[in-house]
Amino acid sequence: MKTYSLSHPQAVVNDIHISSVDISPADLLKEYHHPEAGAILLFSGEVRTDSDKEVLYLDYEVHTSLAEKMIHDILLEASSKWNLKMALCIHRSGRVGISEAAVVVITASRHRKEAYEANQYIINKVKHEAPIWKREYFADGTSEWGHNCSCSTS
Repeated sequence: MKTYSLSHPQAVVNDIHISSVDISPADLLKEYHHPEAGAILLFSGEVRTDSDKEVLYLDYEVHTSLAEKMIHDILLEASSKWNLKMALCIHRSGRVGISEAAVVVITASRHRKEAYEANQYIINKVKHEAPIWKREYFADGTSEWGHNCSCSTS
């Protein structure tokens, strides 16, 4: 059984934030719980086919050392701001196929409001600020670099 520290810096439960291998949201959710958390929220950003053109897969280029530090700092900030019991974020690098997870964020807090707010904050901040670049590959043989974020500012 895992032991948990209640101070905020230890709320960040993963040391590796960039993965070159498949991410299993279900496995992560099974593994990460906290006895003082009444709310555990999982966000999985997955590759979809519908765009202006049919997408075959995405390829993520990452400045790994800088992205690792930035994501860790974002998790620490969110953990402190929302008094999280647990925070996790893993983003893929390399080729990611349709319906595969490109990024997973899990937040745990005493109540759902904090888990939702922190989770949205983490994913938006990672998408806007982390040095991770997406290239979409299409069925027509073309490819295109994506924007760093297409999420809303709210």
